[in-house]
Amino acid sequence: MAGGLDVRAENARPGAECGLTQLGPQHAVEGWLDRVSIRPGDPVRLFASTSAPSLTASVFRTGWYGGRTCRLVTTTGSLRPGLQAAPAHAPGINTISAAAWQPTATFDTSSWPPGDYLFRLDASDGNHRYVPLTVRGPGAAGRVVILNAVTTWQAYNAWGGYSLYHGLRGFADRARVVSFDRPYDYGDGAADFTGNEEPLVALAERLDLPVDYATDVDLHADPNLLDGARAVISLGHDEYYSPAMRAALTAARDRGTNIAFLGANAVYRRIRLDPSPHGSDRLETAYKVAQEDPYHGHDDAQITANWPSPPRADPESSLTGAMYQCNPVHGDMVVYRPQSWLLAGTGLTAGAHLPGLIGSEYDRVDTAYPTPRPIEVLMHSPITCRGARDHSDVSYYVTPSKAGVFDSGTSAWVCALADVCGPGARGPAVQIPITRITTTMLTAFAAGPAGDAHPAVDAIPPDDRAIAAPGEND
Repeated sequence: MAGGLDVRAENARPGAECGLTQLGPQHAVEGWLDRVSIRPGDPVRLFASTSAPSLTASVFRTGWYGGRTCRLVTTTGSLRPGLQAAPAHAPGINTISAAAWQPTATFDTSSWPPGDYLFRLDASDGNHRYVPLTVRGPGAAGRVVILNAVTTWQAYNAWGGYSLYHGLRGFADRARVVSFDRPYDYGDGAADFTGNEEPLVALAERLDLPVDYATDVDLHADPNLLDGARAVISLGHDEYYSPAMRAALTAARDRGTNIAFLGANAVYRRIRLDPSPHGSDRLETAYKVAQEDPYHGHDDAQITANWPSPPRADPESSLTGAMYQCNPVHGDMVVYRPQSWLLAGTGLTAGAHLPGLIGSEYDRVDTAYPTPRPIEVLMHSPITCRGARDHSDVSYYVTPSKAGVFDSGTSAWVCALADVCGPGARGPAVQIPITRITTTMLTAFAAGPAGDAHPAVDAIPPDDRAIAAPGEND
């Protein structure tokens, strides 16, 4: 761990307030960076636009600073980018790009320690926006890698009118390729980070764990990214995976690296990544419908259909342990196996409810699909989604390498850590036990292959097991 982040020393520094007070209208102030992640010392360029006469950019590192979750790293002087050019639109694939914008500032990052960063753009008219950045350490060996799901952030980004979900006229008009060369139009400019990721960052640093930081784009680009890592933490919404990303994560697990999936619907969409004028892996392709992909029929390995769908169907359950099922749904999380080591110290008993914690997406263990064994269902929560009755599962399995793999079964796990979920999953009745379970898991995963100390018990509720077809078991 030499040369990596010293969490205790970093968090002993004074914290600062980094919140936003006034967003203002769309496009009042916004920006993007030419890198999703860097190593300390790599230059990073800010591309900003504002209708105000000027702005300043304040750079904050997120963590745990004596109760505050930010530290001010640097602030620029007055910048005058003005309103930048209108975005370009690529017909057919509906890609929106601000690649023609002029750079506003370049930052010297040589003194920036590894971590998750927020650039706060403060316009002179009082409006604000964030821009996120990940700073990687020198290596993952011996560390818990917190993986920012930037490909999922970008998939939902509809800045300029198009995301991978919709265009100006709905799903059929959606983008097939989205670009990182543009601002995020949600999360106050920080996409999913502040609600679905930052609460876990604050907890991990509060626990003084040996953490490192990376994005899923880094996982795509570097098959050795996770060499020697103790654990990888997939955060609240980690849906979009290239074959290279999935192969790297699976290989790490098979070498003994623990994995925690702290959101449902992980590893569900298959993508390609390609370069833009600003660098490698800045265009994200996901047709979702196999027949629409130009590779259909002549290079099926490249097709961007969903992972469980043909051609080359490869359900995510072989890695996550569970299968994504449905959305939107809202319901209580219900305890199934209170004797699990993960629930130690929570005081939870069989049948206890954690109000509103299931939603808006959920996973379930389903042995009709590839399912690692032994696998232990800890929470088994009845819900109804789109008129159908089902269950959401929290699960834990152990591999022959002794890696432990945890799946939260809900997309509301990370936001519950900071008590910032929707109104149904709020308050100490949810926050306290979820924080205790997550603390137990993180501490064990940081120690090495969890299966050595915490083997999984094969425990699957009867209604999660596959129903054998007639004659199948003869």
